[in-house]
Amino acid sequence: MAKIAFFEIEKWEEELVKNALSGHELVFTEEKLDKENYSKYADFEIISPFIYSSLTNELLTNIPNLKFIATRSVGYDHIDINYCKEKNIVISNIPKYGGNTVAEHTFALILAISRKLIPSIEQTKRGDFTIDNLTGFDLCGKTIGVVGAGHIGKKIIDMALCFGMKVLIFTRTKDESLTANSNVTYAQSLDDLFANSDVITFHLPHTKETEHIVNMGNIDKFKKGCIIINTARGNLIETQAILEGIERGIFKAVGLDVLEEEATLKEERELLTAEFLKSCDLKTQLLNHVLLTREEVIITPHNAFNSKEALTEIIDTTVANINGFIAGRPQNIISAP
Repeated sequence: MAKIAFFEIEKWEEELVKNALSGHELVFTEEKLDKENYSKYADFEIISPFIYSSLTNELLTNIPNLKFIATRSVGYDHIDINYCKEKNIVISNIPKYGGNTVAEHTFALILAISRKLIPSIEQTKRGDFTIDNLTGFDLCGKTIGVVGAGHIGKKIIDMALCFGMKVLIFTRTKDESLTANSNVTYAQSLDDLFANSDVITFHLPHTKETEHIVNMGNIDKFKKGCIIINTARGNLIETQAILEGIERGIFKAVGLDVLEEEATLKEERELLTAEFLKSCDLKTQLLNHVLLTREEVIITPHNAFNSKEALTEIIDTTVANINGFIAGRPQNIISAP
């Protein structure tokens, strides 16, 4: 029986963990682990924090029996990696989650645009059943440009092929197996993808290299009348470029789950925490956003990640990480002695 403490954990998560790890001594708290409360957990062997628990050298020194950290996050810069290596503390993370969830939300935005779902619903609610201005377009036969073919991007490619679309890919690391399907090709360059795609969707992290990958300087390189979708990070696209592209007819429509002005996120799971909401008022940001008034733009409130299955996947992976460590087969390791 191991002594395991879970920090920054919600009640619904607690029930899942209790059922999966019933044979161990479990402690749950919504608090983050910090210098105010670490003394209560000094004899624990396993801890599972989220990103707001700053596991510094000074704090970890006071948990001398600690052997394993199962962070419930993709990122791990809240943990002193060097100290853990020195003290033989193994660390595992959540390498990925919500691939299907984000990909499905991406296609929800695409379909909402292609079939004019928003105006169709609003018009019908007003008792207007005419369809004169509601002509959409088929996805079948169109080309979708996928910028970033990682875990989520590959899901997008699979779904696009099911719709009968052709796929152009621009990504850092090529996977030649993707082009086994004759409808999938790698673009020669990002400009090539922009110029030849009817729909363009972004699945990249926010870095110096990817910031404003769509900007005022390159919107003329896009195929006229294309559709832009962003469910990744707001800073990938310059807001002014969206407005200019719409005004000039370069972008027929835009679907956004993220905005350039959003507060910095390490990962989407933060959006569901009280800690994040203290520093970020998404409602105010959305209400003040210039793109909200544009009929050509659909905005959702950074909700692409938010499905029951995706959130459960985080807990399932955490439990698997803990069970693997206890069984002597640690997995998803980011640091080991």
